[in-house]
Amino acid sequence: MDKIVSLCKRRGFVYPGSEIYGGLGGTWDYGPLGVALKRHVKNEWWKTNVLYREDAVGMDAAIMMNPKVWEASGHTEAFSDPLIECKTCKKRFRADQIPGVLVQDDRGKVPAGTLCPSGGHELDVGSIEWVPIRKFNLLVKSYLGVVEGQQSEVFLRGEITQGVHVNFRNILDSTRIKVPFGVGQIGKAFRNEITPGNFTFRSREFEQMEMQFYIRPDDEEGRKWFDYWKEQRMSWYTSLGIQKEKLRFRDHEPDERAHYARAATDVEYNSPFGWKEFEGIHHRGDWDLTRHQKYSGVDMKYRDPDSGEEFVPWVIETSGGVDRATLFFLIDAYKEEEKRVVLQLDPRLSPYKVAVFPLVANKPQLVEKAKKIFSELKHSLLAVTWDDRGNIGKRYYAQDEIGTPWCVTIDYQTLEDDTVTVRDRDTTGQERLNIANLLAYFQSQLEKND
Repeated sequence: MDKIVSLCKRRGFVYPGSEIYGGLGGTWDYGPLGVALKRHVKNEWWKTNVLYREDAVGMDAAIMMNPKVWEASGHTEAFSDPLIECKTCKKRFRADQIPGVLVQDDRGKVPAGTLCPSGGHELDVGSIEWVPIRKFNLLVKSYLGVVEGQQSEVFLRGEITQGVHVNFRNILDSTRIKVPFGVGQIGKAFRNEITPGNFTFRSREFEQMEMQFYIRPDDEEGRKWFDYWKEQRMSWYTSLGIQKEKLRFRDHEPDERAHYARAATDVEYNSPFGWKEFEGIHHRGDWDLTRHQKYSGVDMKYRDPDSGEEFVPWVIETSGGVDRATLFFLIDAYKEEEKRVVLQLDPRLSPYKVAVFPLVANKPQLVEKAKKIFSELKHSLLAVTWDDRGNIGKRYYAQDEIGTPWCVTIDYQTLEDDTVTVRDRDTTGQERLNIANLLAYFQSQLEKND
């Protein structure tokens, strides 16, 4: 992880948030390469889950919502983590993340010898019997209004899910879509995390990519679509290059699931800090729509246009973390070889698809030719970069380290026959191609992976 964090800052993937002012815990800023990688992850998700499907539409809900939304969803009452405090170092931790701590209702038990995560000393709890554990609400508060003292309290959304459900009626009335159908959304969410950590894995500000898939309220339908979305989500990650042996499903035990969940499983990745969840597939039943129907008074029933039957649909949800997925794509792609470090990202995710070099930077004819090729490729492929620093070997290795799949070198032979050298990141093999064929070549390579 130290190497990944160092690479991310050095090469412009991720910076600590507000770093020049000492930072702000649990926040991160994505640099030029990081924002490109993250955008490619989101674009691939959107293509697969919205654009390529005939049974799905997309939306983008507001970050701030009427506070009654969070009452209906149960967040203001139950969206909390168990919190324990070490009396020795005075630091607070999530009780469910400390080995040996049993969380039960609002109390927890700390067996003798439980070590404090901050320094390795034993948790000084005064007694090894039942110890109070406080609940800590994760919703982030904000205020609306221009007059101090007369502002209304709102919350920054703790999840993007509810923005879809409160618009269920609007989507039905404004489209011709029929059950079963899905609504995809990508957006920011905020949580007042007690213990942010493991780089961008647990942050206070993050992005989610979710599908809320509405189905008929039928047990067989529920099992079918739950299994379908499990397979779809797992195959999406492996299709974009994550090693299959580093992924697994972890089904939630009945006493672990949310009270409304009929089934729930996590997609986990075997990271340097253990098996960690970065996407959940949940059978939410009719919890969301019936709650919003009750609290808003708006009818959330769906009327089948063929049979005339009316029902409140069930929901199968896929909820993935954009930041977590981006981090795991980076970790999985990171390779150390004898003479280089290489990010073997799927070309669809790579921040840059192609890098263009003049063989040397002090020969005007080479630079002019290279600039022309760069401009033509950039206007068509968009994600193209220019590099004329140092010698050609160092440029290759620099592009390997940021995951650029192909490098194009304009040399003296180019001036004679309009051919260039194209180098492959993964094999380091090189071939000569005619300039006129470059764009078609790269497009075919990208389409081969799509």
